[in-house]
Amino acid sequence: MFDYINSWYRRYFTDPQAALLVILLLFAGVVLYFLGKMLAPLLAALIIAYMLEGPVQKLQQYRTPRLLAVNVSFLLFLVFLLFLLIGLMPVLMRQISQFFQEMPAMINNGQELLLRLPEQYPNIISEEAVWNFIDTIRGGLSTLGQSVLSISVASIPALLSIIIYVVLVPLMVFFFLKDKDRILQWVSRFLPAERRLVTEVWHEMDAQIGNYIRGKVYEILIVGGAAYVLFQFFGLNFAYLLALLVGLSVLIPYIGAAVVTLPVALVAYFQWGVGPDFTWLLISYLVLQFLDGNVLVPILFSEAVNLHPVAIIVAILVFGGLWGFWGVFFAIPLATLVKALLDIWPTTPETEAVSSEQSTENR
Repeated sequence: MFDYINSWYRRYFTDPQAALLVILLLFAGVVLYFLGKMLAPLLAALIIAYMLEGPVQKLQQYRTPRLLAVNVSFLLFLVFLLFLLIGLMPVLMRQISQFFQEMPAMINNGQELLLRLPEQYPNIISEEAVWNFIDTIRGGLSTLGQSVLSISVASIPALLSIIIYVVLVPLMVFFFLKDKDRILQWVSRFLPAERRLVTEVWHEMDAQIGNYIRGKVYEILIVGGAAYVLFQFFGLNFAYLLALLVGLSVLIPYIGAAVVTLPVALVAYFQWGVGPDFTWLLISYLVLQFLDGNVLVPILFSEAVNLHPVAIIVAILVFGGLWGFWGVFFAIPLATLVKALLDIWPTTPETEAVSSEQSTENR
């Protein structure tokens, strides 16, 4: 057993480049795990700057000076941020408040619907099972209400955090874009001169994660906007709130689209009942999901590495469990990074590893 482990180590870790890469990955993992919450504004600024680097480079291709390209891209980002804070956020807060006000009536309607099931299907569903399900739902809503109350009680620290994000994050984004070359030169001072493998991994990660982040943001905006137009066309209640949920659902492949269908169907049912409006809305919504998965995603992520669905689900579970929302958001690019590492990892041929081991023993 020891010989097997020793041979495996000599084959995969005798290259100095591999040792350097392992050290850098361990250092990054430790920093993110222990200091992730503390460095959250910095990480958010890095992510946004990374997204805006694409438009900056596009403008530079048209012979625009970098400083002017940075100013234009940053100005558009500030306009979009103001739209979110001033235009969209008040509407969302109003619809959330309205949703909680109408929730008791929805619960009563749902309870009446569930209590009819034992009469219609006495051999399949019992009245006791229905009441147990209703009690479970009530318990979950009670827990949700307590969570909302605790959030409102702690609103002052949350308000301070929001102010920090609104002020500091855009400021850091601007300087990350403006002084990109200087920052990269400063970071490279702490790395060895011979870093071929690290450079290869960086280029692979830059291509994969950059394409994924920009594509995912475009997908959220397109799907969320299309869902809002669809819900407004049918006159569905809470159109802003449901469209936001539909847009964010694309962050979790396969699972998100299935989960967000439930609130859309429930709101439509409580508003119209089972009728033509309900049926046509669900059909249109399913068509939207079909177009997203089979037309929009292949266009936006044509350069992404294909991953097996099982690998994607495992990545979502692992990275989501480690870093929550951001872990889910970056699950696919991190999985592609792991795949890229496995593909380009330097290995010593088994014959060389064995001969090296034998020469060591002879000494």
